[in-house]
Amino acid sequence: MLHLRMISPTETTEKVLAVLSGDPGVTHVTLVRGAALEPAGDLVQADVAREAANDVLADITALGVTHTGGITLNPVETVLSDAGERAVEEAPGDPTDAVVWEELLAQTHEESTLNLTFLAFLTIACLLAAVGVATDSPVTIVGAMVVGPEFGPLAAFAVGLVRRDFRLARRSAIALAVGFPVAMLITLAATLAWEQFGWITIEGIESIRNVDFIYEVGPFSLVVALLAGAAGMLSVVTSKSAALIGVFISVTTVPAAGFAVVAATLGEWHVAFMSAGQLAVNLAGIVVAGVLVLELRPGAGSDLGPIARFQRWLATRSPVGK
Repeated sequence: MLHLRMISPTETTEKVLAVLSGDPGVTHVTLVRGAALEPAGDLVQADVAREAANDVLADITALGVTHTGGITLNPVETVLSDAGERAVEEAPGDPTDAVVWEELLAQTHEESTLNLTFLAFLTIACLLAAVGVATDSPVTIVGAMVVGPEFGPLAAFAVGLVRRDFRLARRSAIALAVGFPVAMLITLAATLAWEQFGWITIEGIESIRNVDFIYEVGPFSLVVALLAGAAGMLSVVTSKSAALIGVFISVTTVPAAGFAVVAATLGEWHVAFMSAGQLAVNLAGIVVAGVLVLELRPGAGSDLGPIARFQRWLATRSPVGK
């Protein structure tokens, strides 16, 4: 469930309470009149089943509470209440399948912003990838995969496409379009310096055996990107962050960028282009998979996805549903 806390102007409170009481997925409603000082108003709190959250938030937002008051939403880990169990049962769909769009948008907004922290992590990841290529070290390559922050903007881009939030999609695209070139240019400068010290040689690139999978583009490059993108988006919408580690290690976005830089500095243009192709395939595959996962899950408001519609149909055919 989710805990909903809002500051409602006094003249709007009754309408807010009507929205909350009218939805079977809402319970534990409390009201403290005049408790809020800034902005001034009443404090209203409630617990909302995840699958009912989109409708409730849409109705409350339509009352203008976000402009004259405020709304905060937090996940509730444990609920010991018969009323809470009834709210979850009576709300349409399954809580694990529900996408709370406002929660997802807030989560991906920060991840999609181009800032110094994003550039720093992406640059460090590319540098690690270059070192991994130069030393033929899979462990270092895995480290670059984990450090790379690129999944955040990719997930935000997918959310922006599904929600038709083109500002979010544009901000995510800018973060990727600026971040990767900047990180690769810094890696280029570092690689050239390492070449001057003799740490990277053409013979070194030609003799690698443990990390050559990075630039070898094939059908499974797309398959892995799609699977990783699907798992990543599922982990984001279900708040199962542990699965993201597997996603980071599965795809070769950052290692491909680092490999392309190293190969280009050595004049290995065929390898550089193949690495760039691997990078493009991974980026596209993750976005496509993210869009598909979101489209197949329950949508905002009354626009339910195919899974939710099937679950609702099953409920109407079962003895309990009848």
